[in-house]
Parts: sequence; C-alpha cells; structure tokens
Amino acid sequence: MKKYAIRTNQRIDIVDITPMIRTCLQELQASDGILTVFCPHTTAGITVNENADPDVRRDLSAFLSRTIPEHGPYTHAEGNSDAHIKSTLTNSAQQLIVADGRLQLGTWQGVFFMEYDGPRTREVWLQFVGESKAAGK
Repeated sequence: MKKYAIRTNQRIDIVDITPMIRTCLQELQASDGILTVFCPHTTAGITVNENADPDVRRDLSAFLSRTIPEHGPYTHAEGNSDAHIKSTLTNSAQQLIVADGRLQLGTWQGVFFMEYDGPRTREVWLQFVGESKAAGK
C-alpha cells in the first residue's frame, strides 16, 4: 500500500489526483489488476468524474454547498455535519481497472479527492492487486 499526502486549500476543494495515481502505477510497475483508491477521512471522499472542463468541478461544489449548507439544523457538536453528509454521498473509495500498466478511465474522466472540511493536509491510500511487470507476468 502507498500513502500520499494531499493538501487542500479551501473548505470545499476538489483535487485532481489522476496524475498521482498514474505515477504510483509506474512506480509499482503495475501491469493488470485493480487499484483501490481510499480516503481514510470522514469529511472527504473520492470520486470519478469529468476532467476536461473545470466548470464541472465548480458546478459539483456549488450544488453540494446549496443542497447541504455548511450551517444547518445539525446536532453534531464539531460544526462539520455538512462535511460528513457530503462525504457519504461521494464515497470513501473507488476501485479502478488497470490494464497494461494504465489506468482505465473514459475519455473525459479523472479521479478526484473531494475535500469538505478544509483546508487540511489529508491522505489518500492506494492498494494495487494484480500482476506486476517486475514479476515478469
């Protein structure tokens, strides 16, 4: 398993981690298998979505903020209930296919770390299961 630090810059932040994942696969000499991308935080998540138009990220952030406002009739004492709810909607992990050493994404897709309670330094954990070029398979 590999762990990577992610620095977010605002309360709600969407960070493209696709290049980091591709670098990890190269370092692991991954060939064919499954990569799990996991977020070990209860106020952040991982998603796969459009990576061609940055307006999509802005729209996602704006929608989540409108739908689940920061200040609402919440009972959680820490004041970040909205972040917990948002992270539940985007999930804490994604499983991605790796073929011939390459992440298998659609033409416009990317993998994103979704921050809902930043800015913070967070972690993303990557676990590859499958064949390695180093093993000669």
